[in-house]
Amino acid sequence: MCFNSVNSSYGGFEIQLPLRLCLSIPYEDFSLTMENKGSVLMERYDFGRLLGQGNFAKVYYGRNLKTGQSVAIKVIDKEKVLKVGLMDQIKREISVMRVVKHPNVLQLYEVMATKNKIYFVIEYAKGGEIFNKVAKGRLKEDVARKYFQQLISAVDLCHSRGVYHRDLKPENLLLDENGGLKVSDFGLSAAAESKRQDGLLHTSCGTPAYVAPEVIYRKGYDGAKADIWSCGVVLFVLLAGYLPFHDINLILMYQKISKAEYKFPNWFSPEMCRLLSRMLDPNPRTRISITKIMENSWFRKGFNTDAVKTKDEVTELDPLAADATFDFCENDIAPAEARKESSQPTILNAFDIISLSSGFDLSGLFAKDNQKKETKFISMHSASTITSKLEDIARLLKLKIKKKDGGLLKLERSEKGRKGALSIDTEIFEFTPSFHLVEVKSSSGDTLEYQRILENGIRPALKDIVWAWQDEQQQQHVLPS
Repeated sequence: MCFNSVNSSYGGFEIQLPLRLCLSIPYEDFSLTMENKGSVLMERYDFGRLLGQGNFAKVYYGRNLKTGQSVAIKVIDKEKVLKVGLMDQIKREISVMRVVKHPNVLQLYEVMATKNKIYFVIEYAKGGEIFNKVAKGRLKEDVARKYFQQLISAVDLCHSRGVYHRDLKPENLLLDENGGLKVSDFGLSAAAESKRQDGLLHTSCGTPAYVAPEVIYRKGYDGAKADIWSCGVVLFVLLAGYLPFHDINLILMYQKISKAEYKFPNWFSPEMCRLLSRMLDPNPRTRISITKIMENSWFRKGFNTDAVKTKDEVTELDPLAADATFDFCENDIAPAEARKESSQPTILNAFDIISLSSGFDLSGLFAKDNQKKETKFISMHSASTITSKLEDIARLLKLKIKKKDGGLLKLERSEKGRKGALSIDTEIFEFTPSFHLVEVKSSSGDTLEYQRILENGIRPALKDIVWAWQDEQQQQHVLPS
């Protein structure tokens, strides 16, 4: 499915990190409505059992009533997508799936929409995720090579169409009833048009253990080279049964990725090691290309080019085709509800967490500030509890309260001091619903006055909800069970 998370350790704090783009949308159960006439979608498809679910979508088994063909039907809550501004992403996914016609890419048959729902009718992969096979143990070399050949063939077709997947991993590789590999989930894909003037992509996204080092750096990257790195990690996992880069501490894992620190198991053949070394090259400029991979002697063993001939019905992206699906009520969300969404704390994904810490060094988050104009603390309480506590403190200290979007709370003195009226900004960043980073900083006024209020008023009053202040160096503590 489109959304995944992993338990990780951030400076000794055991947390659950969102791995996909910062799309922390509350899950809401939605079933078939009367518009679908019970369990039949628009008199064309039967709905069956639930196959899986994500944060804003469910996937059901379905059957074409005319042909009897098995399909998977992805049901997306349209209002949620509109509220968080993800409609362009949905349209891009549709356009991409229309253009990447390949035997090893999950096929999109049809897209339908009502006022409240979006329906993707897609190819049914009866064999499930290849991840389930790996979970039982590593694959034999010939089996892993067969899947890898199909993966590279599919990725090669995508790149030839100007499409970069950006989230290749075993969970997004499905198997059909004949054991053929199917690349799925193009929700994070990018088209050539997404490149900036420097010819590079700049959105940091994907699943941490599979992303290329240059994606972490957030300085721009070649989408094709980033996909090749991910394919290398996938091949390693298929052959070894475990990840090449792994650490319960996310920061340390990224350090290993950036330096390509990994070891080959003793059962890897020298030929295979040479190929993987070139795919897991931390320098994208010298990393092997798709063309060279397909020329590699290990890759070509038993490779059947006829089995992976592409379908050329569609040769370019057609965003207008996707637009036509969504003519229903794209701007009919109540303003009050939209404002309610914007008042929530800023949600951080794994890449945002890394960027808070300069050079992937955890101590950057807790770095001492000589100016003493800002500090941070970690709280294991909810955002509403933190906000309520800050409001109580403001009233106690006779400070005016101003609420702004994104969990920002401004505390102000009415009277002016030596350098004007004191103003203190507090902003809440959400890692999970019960794990928050709170930044407290002086935005105007006398720094000494700010320090006095912070040390004598704010800090003591927050002791019940603070787990660690930045300057108390508690990042080595282990979260109580």
